[in-house]
Amino acid sequence: MSSSLKNTIEKIKNLEAEKKNLLAEIEGLKKIADAKAVSLESEVVALRDEVKSLKTLIGPESSNHSKM
Repeated sequence: MSSSLKNTIEKIKNLEAEKKNLLAEIEGLKKIADAKAVSLESEVVALRDEVKSLKTLIGPESSNHSKM
């Protein structure tokens, strides 16, 4: 077997291993991103509830003040 063919085979093996590692890393990052999205969604819901509560507490005249 020529050294050129051996080098090509070795290069293919290395690239396949790197591809496998990168795919695994991508899956891990996707899971982290999904978890972050869920967390942010919860925070946004809580903030919306807080805004609603504060508007109820302040009353309808608060909408007139925000236009100033």
